[in-house]
Amino acid sequence: MGLTVTNVNTLSLLNILNKTTNAQSSSLQKLSTGFRINSGADDPAGLIAVQSLSAELTAVESAITNGQRANSVLGTADSALGEVSNLLSEIESLAAASTSSGGLSAAEISANQQQIDNAIDAINRIVQTTTFNGKRLLDGSQSIRVTSTAPTEVTDLRVFSRPSANTSQSFAVEVITAGSVASATLATTASVSAGEFTITGSLGTATITVADSDSLDDVRDKIIAAKSETGVSATSGSGALQIQSTEFGSDAFVSASYISGDADFLDIAHTEGTDAVVEVNGQRAFVDGVKVNFNSNGTSGSFTLTSTGNAAGSAGDINISDGGLTFQLGTASNTQATVGVAGLFAHQLGDSSLGYLSTLKSGGANSLSNDANNAVLIAKSAINQVATQRGRVGGFQKFQVETSINSLNATKEALTAARGLIRDVDYALETSELSKQNVLLQSAISLLGVAGQQSSQILSLLR
Repeated sequence: MGLTVTNVNTLSLLNILNKTTNAQSSSLQKLSTGFRINSGADDPAGLIAVQSLSAELTAVESAITNGQRANSVLGTADSALGEVSNLLSEIESLAAASTSSGGLSAAEISANQQQIDNAIDAINRIVQTTTFNGKRLLDGSQSIRVTSTAPTEVTDLRVFSRPSANTSQSFAVEVITAGSVASATLATTASVSAGEFTITGSLGTATITVADSDSLDDVRDKIIAAKSETGVSATSGSGALQIQSTEFGSDAFVSASYISGDADFLDIAHTEGTDAVVEVNGQRAFVDGVKVNFNSNGTSGSFTLTSTGNAAGSAGDINISDGGLTFQLGTASNTQATVGVAGLFAHQLGDSSLGYLSTLKSGGANSLSNDANNAVLIAKSAINQVATQRGRVGGFQKFQVETSINSLNATKEALTAARGLIRDVDYALETSELSKQNVLLQSAISLLGVAGQQSSQILSLLR
């Protein structure tokens, strides 16, 4: 090739130098950002996949935040319910101690009553003031709104959860078989003589001492006075004495054993009551005596059959309109769940058959001066009610919210890994590529100097 002014080698080296410089800049950008894809030109298909995965990750992270907020809300409610439960246990203890009037002075019983009054006031205060982000949790404003078309037959109606998308539901209640208390005849004579016998029920055993001067009504009253210890009450009439459990159902029982004296009182073997058989929306419900728990079409709740409703036949319909705490537990619109938190004021704790906690306050029908025995039973009923509510909230928190958070965290990890495989730079590979480009760049610059010598050779010919 002849010597010419147009140096093709120089132009070729300049082209190579530009390409090497661009490659070096690309490597530097990847290493500085940590991403293999910084623009659509880097990997068009990869960019589409990265954007799609990033959108999914954003939704998952938002759902995790929602779940964590739901966990905090339910944790707040659970803590308050625990404190209410502790106060109810104190009330039960004070009421039980006050049934032993022979062992306590009037001043001590009065002091117990004052403590019960304070505890009930504290319960109402906790219920009124338990809030999260300005939203009251235990005052009934977060309960699922439900009514019965037969309020004289169904009482203490509560719904714990419902499908979020279905705010209006109706369930027919059908009593197949009525529930019963455990009952037996203890005596069949109008006059009784001195003696002793034991009465046993689901709460325990008590020894009843009968004097010669006692009438059948006196014996009845002694059995009733011990019902908070035994769970057994009594009625008398027509020259006979009947004993019956204070509760309905197969868990309730009565028995009696003769100890001494004339055989005026009969031995009674273990005799149980029966649970009602109830269908809700055509499905068999779980029944303890006349207390019904049901689950149907994603809705769960409970109610109690009244004396009118505790008979075979229809007990009306349960209608759900709205309400409850609704939480978003996933990324899709159909991943919502709703839990209800019933009102737990003192006038709502207890049940319609025994009475409510508010009646234990001074001057109430079940205060210590009026009916300490029934006060114990009401306190027990309130404890069970709060425990049920707390268990429902805890179950929703554990099996709905926490499992959702765990699943979303696993999804987040998988999506992050998938996006990283496509988008993130391989530092080892890219560093070696940068070193290669640096060597090529230095080589091209050196060779460019060699190519420039050709022009010098042409000038030497002209001298």
